[in-house]
Amino acid sequence: MNASVELYSESLEKTLELGESLGALLRLGDVVLLSGDLGAGKTHFTKGVVKGMGIETEATSPTFNILVQYENQMGSLMLNHFDLYRLESEEELDDIDYFGHLEQEAVQIVEWGDKFTGALPEDYLSISFKVVDAEERALLVEAHGARSNILLEAWLGESA
Repeated sequence: MNASVELYSESLEKTLELGESLGALLRLGDVVLLSGDLGAGKTHFTKGVVKGMGIETEATSPTFNILVQYENQMGSLMLNHFDLYRLESEEELDDIDYFGHLEQEAVQIVEWGDKFTGALPEDYLSISFKVVDAEERALLVEAHGARSNILLEAWLGESA
């Protein structure tokens, strides 16, 4: 059974905190898809994830690069941060070796991953950001697969 829950963030700080608490729970191989309008908080949330994973580099939007990779202090790959906004077709995923990157032992954060439903992995956590007002965001979180259900349950315990 795939679980879902709606979370609320009343500020940028709360969005960072939610990302940080999830980041502390992520392990290599986990995939998190982020969707929502431009400016809804996806990259800000990812900044929290990066911090929660203990990565010292500050996260930036990969919009123009499509992929930004983050390493730990020892130089080991920890996180692939994709932004698929500028891609027009699923075939372009091959051009950036999207599927090869998904197979890497790293956490995968994929902004706009919902654009290409045929490219979704079997197990992933999806978070859809909805702008409520200038500061507040609603986050619809859905677990798709066994690991993601476990992750969501642990995250809800942390966020409570």
